[in-house]
Amino acid sequence: MLAVILVGSYVTAFIVGGLFCVIGQLLFDLTRFTPAQVLVGFVVGGGILSGIGVYEPLIEFAGAGASIPIASFGNSLVQGAIAEAAQFGIVGVLTGMFELTSTGITSAIIFAFIMALIFDPKG
Repeated sequence: MLAVILVGSYVTAFIVGGLFCVIGQLLFDLTRFTPAQVLVGFVVGGGILSGIGVYEPLIEFAGAGASIPIASFGNSLVQGAIAEAAQFGIVGVLTGMFELTSTGITSAIIFAFIMALIFDPKG
C-alpha cells in the first residue's frame, strides 16, 4: 500500500512539474519572450497564485512538482510578506519577503561567485 502511495505522489509531482515545463516551453516557442521575461513571469505568477490562495493547495497536492519550480519562489515571497505584515504591519511586508527566501538568495549569490571564479565567461 505504501509503495502505491509513493508511486502516486511521484507521478503527481512529475506531471505537475512537467506542466510547468510545458508552459515555459510554449512561452518560448509561441511568443517573443526572452528567458528573463519568462523567469519573471513565473515568479510573478507564483506570487499572484499564492496571494489568491491557489498555490499552497497546489503544493499540498503535487509536492515537489509545485515546490521546486521558480514559481514557488514567488509563493515564498508572498507568504513571507503576508506572515510578517500580520505581525509587524507595513514594514513586515519588506522584511518578510526576505526572511523566507534569504537562504535561496544567498545560495544563488555564493554559487554564482564560485562559478565566476571557476569559469571564464566569453560574453
